[in-house]
Amino acid sequence: MDRLNGQKEFAPSPMASEEGRDELYLYSLKKMADRNSENERITLTGLYGTAPFFYKANECIREHSDLQYALIRLDIYRFKTVNEFCGRTTGDILLKFIADCFRAYESEVTVIGHLRADTFQLLTPYKTEEELIRIVTEINDKIENFQIQCKILPAFGICKQEMGMDVSLLSDYANLALQTVKGKIFSSYAFYDEDMRQQLLYEKKIENEILQALKGKQLEVFVQPKVEVRTKRIVGGEALLRWNHPVDGYISPSDFIPILEKSGYIIKVDNYIWEQVFLNLRNQLDNKNLIVPISLNVSRLHVFRSDFEEYLYNLVKQYDIDPSMIVLELTESAFTENAELLFSKLHSLQRKGFLISMDDFGSGYSSLNMLKDEPIDEIKIDRIFLSDIRTNKSKTIIKRIIALIKELDMKIIAEGVETTEQSDFLLECGCNVCQGYLYYRPMPVTEFFMLVAANNT
Repeated sequence: MDRLNGQKEFAPSPMASEEGRDELYLYSLKKMADRNSENERITLTGLYGTAPFFYKANECIREHSDLQYALIRLDIYRFKTVNEFCGRTTGDILLKFIADCFRAYESEVTVIGHLRADTFQLLTPYKTEEELIRIVTEINDKIENFQIQCKILPAFGICKQEMGMDVSLLSDYANLALQTVKGKIFSSYAFYDEDMRQQLLYEKKIENEILQALKGKQLEVFVQPKVEVRTKRIVGGEALLRWNHPVDGYISPSDFIPILEKSGYIIKVDNYIWEQVFLNLRNQLDNKNLIVPISLNVSRLHVFRSDFEEYLYNLVKQYDIDPSMIVLELTESAFTENAELLFSKLHSLQRKGFLISMDDFGSGYSSLNMLKDEPIDEIKIDRIFLSDIRTNKSKTIIKRIIALIKELDMKIIAEGVETTEQSDFLLECGCNVCQGYLYYRPMPVTEFFMLVAANNT
């Protein structure tokens, strides 16, 4: 009661203040987001979809800041084949089963999501890595025991939360870890760790700097000669890439080529190398110098280019080079991926006069029957066969391979030749063209053509 007039005294409501209105607004937004999250569950499994999972998971971490969290991500290797071979209905039953496997770990401090098709995620608190391994192992065992005609290969990526990492970053890192074991039979999970982080940073560095390297002419074309063993004449060369970085010096191709393949930048880099080779061939012809066929390495990614053939045709026209002076080298594995599309393009290029070479023959799992019908003019025997020619078994295998290729009327080259013993044995088997450190190391393209001129005078 008011001491003066006996009337009640009312304190101002906190909702009437500006601060109170902000709190009410934020509270309303949260309630709306919560309702939307509940409404946006995946129909098939009843789990949170992508957006609601990230929202709920971040909220869970915020509300339970005293707990240590990790994110487990699951992906099924080639899940599409399950639908193709077993039917969509069976595939859906499998996804529901996987959802139930994850749902076994559902609690007020966990969040489970079904992001797309066969991708599931679990945000869970933990105290030791062994707890996370136990969860992954239990889910993996249940999936592998699921009664289905197709072989199921689950892959798990695990990322432990560190200061400042939101759920989106946890998910990306868990996915990186997952990719290292996806499709492997004897390893079903991997933790994201410092080594993986450093590799990721290095890959990003390469991706960020490769375009500047192209503009700044840091990429140099080297050529390794191919030698006719009997006469020691240079009969060809393979164009190779060297990156002369202004800070790091020469970077090994084995360090950056796989990254360029993964990112797709290899297309731009290949285009650059090819044009440099055509330009140098043209310069040699203009100066009345002898030229020899040059091999260009072709990434498997070129198969998906709609202008792949046209680009090479245009280089031939622009620099007026006989296409028989160009050998297109593809690794053995490239011939086994998207084979039909690749062969149609190679047939077209072959009809235009280009030569086709299969590199690293014997390093993979290609079918020998493929050599019978497909557009291949030349086979390069992988250096792995020459690593041990002192055993009778190794010698027998090399002899049979060389005899087979010769009977198919294909050219044959042995790469990685480093000793006279290897060279003599190859010549004895009927292989007269070799490439390796025994003869020449890769050299700048201009130096190569000077060597060709001197070698053939």
